[in-house]
Amino acid sequence: MAMSRPSPTPPQEGEEGLSHDCKELLSSLPTTNGGRFTHLYQYEGFWYNQQFLLGIIACQRHFQAHDSDLLLATTPKSGTTWLKALAFAITNRARYPFPQHPLLTNNPHKLVPYLEMNLYYGNSTPDPERIRSLGLFSTHMPYTSLPQSIKDSNCKVVYLCRNPGDVFISFWHFSNNLKVPETQSPISLEDAFDLFCAGISMYGPFWDHVLGYWKESKERPEKVMFLKYEDLKREPVAPVKRLAEFLGCPFTPQEDREGMLHDILKLCSFENLSNLEVNKIGKTRHGNNDPYEVEHKHLFRRGEVGDSLNYLTTQMIERLDQIMEEKLQGYDLTFQVSV
Repeated sequence: MAMSRPSPTPPQEGEEGLSHDCKELLSSLPTTNGGRFTHLYQYEGFWYNQQFLLGIIACQRHFQAHDSDLLLATTPKSGTTWLKALAFAITNRARYPFPQHPLLTNNPHKLVPYLEMNLYYGNSTPDPERIRSLGLFSTHMPYTSLPQSIKDSNCKVVYLCRNPGDVFISFWHFSNNLKVPETQSPISLEDAFDLFCAGISMYGPFWDHVLGYWKESKERPEKVMFLKYEDLKREPVAPVKRLAEFLGCPFTPQEDREGMLHDILKLCSFENLSNLEVNKIGKTRHGNNDPYEVEHKHLFRRGEVGDSLNYLTTQMIERLDQIMEEKLQGYDLTFQVSV
């Protein structure tokens, strides 16, 4: 049986742009100061800013998944841009010749929209024809908060996770580079780290987010594929082959002989995407009232495994390693920042 959820009307014109029931819901939820994001709300066990939370609720109420849909899920700064590029290139490889590929002129986030941050952001009923013409979506939502239609359908979910130390450092850099209202000043590494270790981060706690998809991938491996960023970086060929098979479009023997997989890896590589003009000067806002402007260049910082070791002290690394060991105990899943 689907769990009961609050059902406020999404933002409407009027006082502060919010409907009465939206205001009632927000006032009923636990809140905290999230550092760079001064007001975070706890909903179904996870932390969100107001805009993304309302998008999640609208998505939960209105999105109807089809069995043929494909959903890419991540925590923020876990390789989302790379996963979007790979999945789009794999599933559309028969449509576009590489010299005219959309990834050369479009940021991957435009080609694979977020459910809660693009399609349902301030709009409970986006164009249904556009929704159905896509079929490939992404989300940062934890598994427990996905629309029930996604869980009940046969649509497939790919989850990409990353070492928590690298996730933390990447998001710290990213959030401090956001164009936000002047009252929200950059947060120090130490303060941001304390919040992260307390489970207070956008779409956090990190460990609960990861565990939700990990457990589902074990119970329903035909529905949820679990990938690690580090495995993709270390040797991408085998994981990308498995990804193509899971998405329902495996590489053919002829494509293998012609080097199709390697062409896709080159097209979607950090080096290639980060040097494209659209990703050097482009900008994105999730909606007309979005106070956060994302410059595409900040989506491509370094992309390296273990970069957090250049920032975290020995004590910080030991603290995060201990937290992850405690939170993941008994689940046959490990992350170690110090490696």
